Amino acid sequence: MKEECIFCKIVKKEAPAEIIYEDDKILGFMDLNPKAPVHFLLIPKRHIPTLLNLKVEDTFLIGHIITTGVEIAKKLSIAQSGFRIISNCNEDAGQTVFHIHFHFMGGRFFSWPPG
Repeated sequence: MKEECIFCKIVKKEAPAEIIYEDDKILGFMDLNPKAPVHFLLIPKRHIPTLLNLKVEDTFLIGHIITTGVEIAKKLSIAQSGFRIISNCNEDAGQTVFHIHFHFMGGRFFSWPPG
């Protein structure tokens, strides 16, 4: 049996996380290794390894993640100055946890291009 990923363990409350949002479909928590003054993640509770595994029926789920992240960004006072949303897909893009997740970062200037 394949070992569960760390994000599945966080969803099940088997691993610690500073949870900032939760509903029946998604979970939000602060990044343990932040790259900005405000850096949180939003994940689906259901395990989906990469963006390539999304299906048409996941459209609402992804929209819900983005709109929820925007509301959290407003509450954390990073919306007005600006924030970045990142989702890495596979190793060359920097994905290290194979459970889709969206980074929301703000509170500092971000240069372009990233990486």
